[in-house]
Amino acid sequence: MTARVRTVAFQGIDVLGVDVQVQMAGGVPAFAIVGLPDKQVAESKERVRGALTAIGLALPGKRIIVNLAPADLAKEGTHFDLPIALAMLIALGALTPDDVAQHVCLGELGLDGSIAPVAGVLPAAMFGARQGMGLICPKVQGGEAAWAGELDVLAPDHLIALINHCKGRQILSAPKPQLAEEDAIYPDLRDIKGQESAKRALEIAAAGNHNLLMVGPPGSGKSMLAQRLPGLLPPLDPAEALDTSMIHSLAGLLQDGKLRRRRPFRDPHHSASLPSLVGGGQRAKPGEISLAHLGVLFLDELPEFQRATLEALRQPLESGRASIARANAHVTYPARVQLVAAMNPCPCGHLDDPVQACGRAPKCAQDYQSRISGPLFDRIDLHIDVPAVSATDLTLPPPAEGSAEVAARVAQARAIQTERYKQKGNGIRTNAECDGELLEQVASLDEASRKLITQAIERFRLSARGFHRVLRVARTLADLEGGGAIKQIHVAEALTYRRVLPGR
Repeated sequence: MTARVRTVAFQGIDVLGVDVQVQMAGGVPAFAIVGLPDKQVAESKERVRGALTAIGLALPGKRIIVNLAPADLAKEGTHFDLPIALAMLIALGALTPDDVAQHVCLGELGLDGSIAPVAGVLPAAMFGARQGMGLICPKVQGGEAAWAGELDVLAPDHLIALINHCKGRQILSAPKPQLAEEDAIYPDLRDIKGQESAKRALEIAAAGNHNLLMVGPPGSGKSMLAQRLPGLLPPLDPAEALDTSMIHSLAGLLQDGKLRRRRPFRDPHHSASLPSLVGGGQRAKPGEISLAHLGVLFLDELPEFQRATLEALRQPLESGRASIARANAHVTYPARVQLVAAMNPCPCGHLDDPVQACGRAPKCAQDYQSRISGPLFDRIDLHIDVPAVSATDLTLPPPAEGSAEVAARVAQARAIQTERYKQKGNGIRTNAECDGELLEQVASLDEASRKLITQAIERFRLSARGFHRVLRVARTLADLEGGGAIKQIHVAEALTYRRVLPGR
């Protein structure tokens, strides 16, 4: 007899069904796992053997073959432990095939029979729900699986507990969806003195989900401004929370199986490699740009990143997807992020300071800024200077308006955009995602605005992408004022955020 248990394998965000088949036959005693297993899967036979021994079952002296079908699909991860063990229990007669026939199973086994957390429980639960099946997963991740909808979730903490449930000796209670407590307090904009133009740009970026580049000397507050952006953004809605949690689940970053409503904020160090930022590696894991999906990716000291790493961001920023091509796999992760970058104007950072600037200016600034290519620079909607804070500003009392007041205006502008694009039925959420014919429809420029932007295209030699980004920013400015038609003043302000870096 061949025992079968259903589980899954992951290719990027895609979930593929896997059939775990166990056969015990006569011959020379052996225990082999076939079907393109990686090192972790191959080692599962020792964890399974130890777990079965811990619950009082010894493997017979037979030839045991575990086949992971389809055989041409690479199998990775420790989540195959539990389905292999359950298939062996069926082959030994400890369970019947009907006990787990309607469930997708995944979990890592300890040598004492305990079931440990694994990555990918939420996507596996979504797959099970689509197939009309239930899910068996580790106990601590039951709350994560429960978000998949109406499906039967069994979340034992030990192999014995699962066997007793199948035998009717005990009942595993159904887990409830778990939501992380959002007790974090965001830094407030009131902490930043001066920099009113930078705060205005930050509000626009938050309202329209626009990419932002801040250029200024050290200590001018660029990082402080970026750290306060999450406090201006609205929380994730349920559908967005599921989207981001799917990626974090695959990366094993959901703590205690609890979903989060906070938008991701990722700030990798400038020494980050290309696979860590965009995704990849031996197992094609999601990178920082995918972990920041529907949130903020903050790149401080932008020119210090490797040139190839920055260039790899161009396609994900435009398409909202990070595609990773390998010889044996081609995977895609969502990567709809808001890029916020900060940089000094030159290596020393004091290009415009006549006292502290080095003797190589402006050549040093040209060399430093040329590390950012024109196409990447063109994908950033808002470019602002963040000058050093003056002594007068430092001695002023805290500003009257803080993050709460700005966040309220941002929420109103986002609500206008949500309603506008919901009527179009195209899945677009914010102005930053709008493009092409739809953008020109929602822009509705009057004659004065059209004349101004035409002059700007000719004078500043804006590309088609640059022209569209000006329109997006102008649309956001109009939304911050109630969502009416774009006026000439909106186009004029949007153009002030499109400029060439000094030295270009």
